[in-house]
Amino acid sequence: MDDELHERIRAVISDVPAGTVSTYGDIAALSGAPSPRMVGRVLAEDGHDLPWQRILRANGTPAPHLAHEQLARLRAEGVLADGQRVNLREYRWRPEGLEDKEPEGLF
Repeated sequence: MDDELHERIRAVISDVPAGTVSTYGDIAALSGAPSPRMVGRVLAEDGHDLPWQRILRANGTPAPHLAHEQLARLRAEGVLADGQRVNLREYRWRPEGLEDKEPEGLF
């Protein structure tokens, strides 16, 4: 992965505000990454200083190995889960100018 794409992914993740969540796919689409897996790779390798807890799988669930900590961090920001799943219709971040679009149509 080139440095420019790496930094774009990091920048989009940094923009996700507290109290909202996004998906790996959303971040990939907004940053121009070829796949959601690349977003996961950036978070795994270089995401310690990012709001990683705000990035979820497409079904609204956290990474299994981080679920407890991720959900606790989200809860502290006001994002509540139903069991292990966050309601994306309620908490999904829609970047300015794209608020009225359905996520499926965007991403």
